[in-house]
Amino acid sequence: MQQQRPPGPARSSGTSVRRRVGVVGAGGMAHEHLRAWAQLGTELHQFSTGSRGPATAARHRAVLHPDLDSLIAAVDIVDVCTPTPTHPQLVLAAAAAGRQVICEKPIARDHRAAGSMIAACAAAGVQLHVGQVLRYFPGYAAVRDAVAAGRLGRVRGLRLERRVAVPAAGWFSDEEASGGVIVDLMIHDIDYARWVAGEVTAVRAGLTTGPDGTVTADAELRHREGAVSLLTAAWDAPGRDLWTAMAVTGSAATVEHRSDSGGELRWSAPDGTVTAVEQLPAGPSPFVDQFAEFLRAIDGGPQPRVGPTDALAALDIALAALESARTGLPVEPVAPSADDPEPPRTSTG
Repeated sequence: MQQQRPPGPARSSGTSVRRRVGVVGAGGMAHEHLRAWAQLGTELHQFSTGSRGPATAARHRAVLHPDLDSLIAAVDIVDVCTPTPTHPQLVLAAAAAGRQVICEKPIARDHRAAGSMIAACAAAGVQLHVGQVLRYFPGYAAVRDAVAAGRLGRVRGLRLERRVAVPAAGWFSDEEASGGVIVDLMIHDIDYARWVAGEVTAVRAGLTTGPDGTVTADAELRHREGAVSLLTAAWDAPGRDLWTAMAVTGSAATVEHRSDSGGELRWSAPDGTVTAVEQLPAGPSPFVDQFAEFLRAIDGGPQPRVGPTDALAALDIALAALESARTGLPVEPVAPSADDPEPPRTSTG
């Protein structure tokens, strides 16, 4: 169905018209996105193929659409919050209609699909923003700023961990669909490690499955500039709330942050002596910060701190980790340009 593109933003004295955002999906991430968009004052639209669509739309006072074509026709921005295997077809449909696109992470399940999404949006002249939201969490953003300012000296290593309950939706346990705990969950910390310590040249990973269905992944990332990142991601027992921990060590200092310590950053000297405990100010939801950056970019402002090629690079590293876990060998993730159909996977062991 050929769609008519809605009028673009009116620009006068740096302002624009109220944006119309169409969220596709009705799961947990769709609710997070709808809440954030509402705080930014956008006009909300929603569509889902499942039975939860009407309740989701009603809860967030969004206009409910009977099909994808109707939603695309009514909005400026399409926000994809559906299972990973559906991302490519939805992003391509939005781009073909000339809509700006937001897509939840991971961008796709494989490199070829992700590259086609990036290329299609570029060819259509629309922006593609991928929700690697960890870059917007205050503690993580503050530590990256400290690294960029030289407060830690030369970065030597990162230790990143996240644990949450095994997802209830069955498609997550299908590795071909979701990529499992590495591609779906660890990819947050993979993206962050690359943001802080630079390009990754080698990955070694392993997976442990418990008798109760829990899954734990451990990965070692070796960065081009010499740092080493150690990552753990786990789908734990049902009912487990999200818990994260992070430590970045440099030649001059180490800084640590945990999700259960509020906005606290703990600084220590190379000998381990605690030198400062820094309390970060409370701020808006990371999703609000993320979407505010995306909106500014769509309205002609600077590009956000995370771009589609970052999302592709994180996916390539996650896929290398998945291969390493399968083979037991270290793998070199090659992150070619988005139009390269398939990245090579070269064992470094």
